[in-house]
Amino acid sequence: MSNLVGYARVSKREQNPEAQEAELRAAGVERVFVDHGESSRVKDRPQWLACLDYLRPGDTLMVRRLDRIAGSETMAIQTINELHERGVNIKSLTEPDIDTTTPMGRALFGIVTVFAQLRVDTIRDNTRRGLAHARAQGRVGGRPSVMTPERIAAAVKMRAEEHSVAHIAKVLGVGASSVSRALAKVDDEAEATVSP
Repeated sequence: MSNLVGYARVSKREQNPEAQEAELRAAGVERVFVDHGESSRVKDRPQWLACLDYLRPGDTLMVRRLDRIAGSETMAIQTINELHERGVNIKSLTEPDIDTTTPMGRALFGIVTVFAQLRVDTIRDNTRRGLAHARAQGRVGGRPSVMTPERIAAAVKMRAEEHSVAHIAKVLGVGASSVSRALAKVDDEAEATVSP
């Protein structure tokens, strides 16, 4: 049997999700998952994960607005696609176009998805062209690394003392992936100098 499942979220602890819950229950939802003080840009919100785990094929996820589940258009489309692949519909109480339980809603969502993907591909293509042009002019794009020469030296020293990447990252106040990349680059450069 298919269920109507609700999800509500407020981004600040002092905010009250009761109005969202009341609207969802008035629409026929029996089970509502609620996240307090969680950003929509974070995917692993505790109650959102519980909601995803609870949903079964044929169920309909109901939200007050799409921004309750996703912090960007791309994230929203990705989430709806993932739900669709699992056989789960989605319905927004305040956005009538977001209703994959109807043929028109599915068609409109398909059109929105195509245009959103086109925009993402266009931005990616423009970025790639811009970086290629910058490289041709002798400039390198991207953010400067958080791993300064001093941090890299400290990371190398701590690794020699057999500290974990996680520990090194915590001590240096940077992400573990930044430490891993920096140490891998050091290893590659050391290997290149000893290679014939």
